[in-house]
Amino acid sequence: MPTLLVVDSSPFSETSVSRGLTSEYVENWKKANPNGRVITRDLNASSLKTIDAAWVGAAYTPKDARTAEQNETLALSDTLLAELRAADEYVLGVPMHNFGVPGVLKLWIDQIARVGETFSYADGTPKGLLLGKKGTFLIASGGVYDSGTVMASLNHVEPYLRDVFGFLGVTDTTFLTAGGAAALMYGQTDRATFLQPHFEVIRSQFVAA
Repeated sequence: MPTLLVVDSSPFSETSVSRGLTSEYVENWKKANPNGRVITRDLNASSLKTIDAAWVGAAYTPKDARTAEQNETLALSDTLLAELRAADEYVLGVPMHNFGVPGVLKLWIDQIARVGETFSYADGTPKGLLLGKKGTFLIASGGVYDSGTVMASLNHVEPYLRDVFGFLGVTDTTFLTAGGAAALMYGQTDRATFLQPHFEVIRSQFVAA
């Protein structure tokens, strides 16, 4: 059974551009995979915490030597890892915050980037362990930071996500960006009009498949 993991990181709900994009993606994915399963993970409702010394100590302690307290420390991380392993594909809705990813998304990445779980140094060099997975990243930004624009150097979202997921073994990736969303804030366009061309790009991904 094909399985899709949907990760949303916007603090907004109905007005979120990135959530609108992931919803459209999921709708089309379900049509293409009528027998598929969808796992949803809303990072703003996941009680994510920064990793601390206790978390690091637990993560680097062999499983059979961990205390009950260490297992509890890693409980949420283990749940998030199980979701990643269960899914064949990932789709992430990512609003740009201050030229980078939202804080909750960074917290999630810190929870799932675990030695021996999603990467290893078994032979002295890093090796990603999330193999055979596909990742689609739906990015929303207030300004336009596309390659070739004057603001392109300020886009730290795509390079960061490409590097992190590549490090974890996810190299089959697609990045789709809805830039210029600030026009919605200033009343220069409406939500449906703004989203429509980006919805068409998403739909084209499934037509091509």
